[in-house]
Amino acid sequence: MPDSSDGPTVLRILLGSHLRRLRESRGVTARQAASKIRASESKISRIELGRNAIREIDVLDLLTLYGVDAREREQLLTLAEQSNRPGWWHRYNDILPDWFQAYVGMEEAARSIRVYEAQFIPGLLQTEEYATSVFSLGDHPIEQAERLVVLRRERGRRFRDGKLKLWVILDEAALRRPVAGRAVQIDQLRYLEKACASPTLTLQVIPYGAGGHTVPTGFSILRFAERDLPDVVYVENLTSALYLDKQGDVDRYLLAMERLSIVAYEPSQTPRILEGIIRQLEAADDD
Repeated sequence: MPDSSDGPTVLRILLGSHLRRLRESRGVTARQAASKIRASESKISRIELGRNAIREIDVLDLLTLYGVDAREREQLLTLAEQSNRPGWWHRYNDILPDWFQAYVGMEEAARSIRVYEAQFIPGLLQTEEYATSVFSLGDHPIEQAERLVVLRRERGRRFRDGKLKLWVILDEAALRRPVAGRAVQIDQLRYLEKACASPTLTLQVIPYGAGGHTVPTGFSILRFAERDLPDVVYVENLTSALYLDKQGDVDRYLLAMERLSIVAYEPSQTPRILEGIIRQLEAADDD
């Protein structure tokens, strides 16, 4: 069983994965399972994918239907109880859209995350001043924007503590885009330069002159320590997000990441690239 300190999102995914395997091994259809807990087939699907919290009484009814023995029943009921506990990010639910809350939970449980970004410095690597500038581009009230910056800092805690590995590939344009004032931009680039020394960060840059590629937008691939959990691809849109965990979809994105890494400069070149951009910005400041 997973440790009780695991985030509730990943626990829901684990529980759903167990329930799906039990249902399929017993030859029970999703319709039959849904009937047992007086729900729809779509709800069974959401439960088995870890998208929905599940009441312990429903877990008990399903385990009875699947004929689970007492020992396994106790384990899964404990898992259900743990998965319904709110995560630390619960206090930000009033400012986080539902579709992003699931990502924060997965991020908290991930062992490693691979990221491609063409627009901004990824959130987990943003300084507070840069993050403030990014949020100012949206329509957030000042107080809400301030809380979002605090949340972003807390999300980066596991990376700063060396508990989360990041492999990030950035278009050079994301480094040069004047999202904030020049001083904030320089501080952000210096932070990245320092972070490159961390053994938990691999940072690559795709230069302006590199050949084209077929990736239309940024994405993240989350990998978990638990063997039962598949990789999850996260693709964010303006008002929603996609979560892809089918093996075929995940494989396509893993291949895309590999191809992007070939187009990009080697990680050892990143500090030199960052320093070059910083010098250009500083020289422009002197003009």
